[in-house]
Amino acid sequence: MTTDKRKFEPLQAGKVGMYVCGMTVYDYCHIGHARVMVAFDVVSRWMRHLGFDVNYVRNITDIDDKIIARANENGEKIGDLTERFIKAMHEDAAALGCADPNSEPRATEHIDEMLQMIDTLEQKDHAYAAANGDVYYAVETFEGYGKLSKRKLDDLQAGSRVDVDTDKKNPFDFVLWKAAKPGEPQWDSNWGGGRPGWHIECSAMSTKCLGNSFDIHGGGHDLQFPHHENEIAQSEAATGCTYANNWMHVGFINVDGEKMSKSLGNFFTIREVMEKFHPETIRFFILSSHYRSQVNFSDAALKEAHSGLTRVYQALKAAEAVLNEKLAGQAGESVEASTEVVNEISGYSANFIKAMNDDFNTPQAISVLFSLAKEVNKLARETQSEQDIAKLQTAVATLKALAATLNIGQVNPTEFLQAQIGAVSEDQMSDEQIDALIQERIDAKANKDFARADEIRDLLQQNSIELEDSKQGTTWRRI
Repeated sequence: MTTDKRKFEPLQAGKVGMYVCGMTVYDYCHIGHARVMVAFDVVSRWMRHLGFDVNYVRNITDIDDKIIARANENGEKIGDLTERFIKAMHEDAAALGCADPNSEPRATEHIDEMLQMIDTLEQKDHAYAAANGDVYYAVETFEGYGKLSKRKLDDLQAGSRVDVDTDKKNPFDFVLWKAAKPGEPQWDSNWGGGRPGWHIECSAMSTKCLGNSFDIHGGGHDLQFPHHENEIAQSEAATGCTYANNWMHVGFINVDGEKMSKSLGNFFTIREVMEKFHPETIRFFILSSHYRSQVNFSDAALKEAHSGLTRVYQALKAAEAVLNEKLAGQAGESVEASTEVVNEISGYSANFIKAMNDDFNTPQAISVLFSLAKEVNKLARETQSEQDIAKLQTAVATLKALAATLNIGQVNPTEFLQAQIGAVSEDQMSDEQIDALIQERIDAKANKDFARADEIRDLLQQNSIELEDSKQGTTWRRI
């Protein structure tokens, strides 16, 4: 609202109420949805890490024009369509490492709350029933209309290309209740059968779940106007309270420099992208930019993200190999680190915390992880003494703990390092083919056929497979 950073002060000490506008469930989620999912997953995770009791609410729009149209196209029931895509949404979110919100209110389950709010708005002269049976919000009755998006109603009207609806008092008035149309779902109301407009859903559900005022309202940047502006107008006119104390909007994702759209043929669902890249690569790509910034999505950008995350996993893998060797026979026991070592490694934690507390600056936090991964690699190469081992153990534990707050770096390193990078081609080697060639190379070396062993290494290299030989054996990764 202020377009400025300010210190977060919760309305209730130790608690955070956060409402995020969720998906309209008539199709699979796209990469823009992925960014909203991941961004607010990190917000909730970090707030909890700081000790806050977070109530994260993300709604589901399960009735609207697009849903009705798609169900009719498919010849299926609306409930069957929405259930199918809600299930798909949950699968996509889980694959991206997103925890479930505390609650996911559905529009169709909160019609009563919407009707109560519309009735209140009408009683306070902020809403009116039109001749066509619809009920509209009268924007001119709300003095602060436009305060979030910094748009003035007079300016909007002067430059308006909005189609004039003769049933509206003002072309920017928006519908709260839509009169029933033949063959469409409808509910009874004081104004006759119908269904809710889109904007009233979030006002009613956020108030039901979090109260008249709450700490954080989030969503995509495209929702700032008119959706969030209309929410403010509805909620504050109905309750007389400040609606949300803080607003957070996630920036757009462009595809190869252009806005993503089906008409341009550059529209990608999360599922399509996960067929080409490990889900954690997608999460890491999203976190590599500040949540408010615009991001350019491309295969090249995802390959770069994969390369960056590889740095973290390679460090963890190298450290694991060294520690297994050095602590062999000691049942994997930790060696106590000196105060000096603990203090040195804790500097990385301090820098990470500083970055995350600065408006969730995940790119800066990731740069701290890279620095710590570099330190882990250095320690893995140089570890000799007991204190070296202690320092390496401390550094690895810190790297894992910091990365865990972003929910990255938590899968088995080998699994990630051998994951798909980019589109699968017909001549691309399978895991089984790679393992067979590695075994052949081991056999060739055992038979002192070093020429064949080198041929196999070169062949794998040509197929973007890099071998890593160690005392524990030979492993591989895709590059």
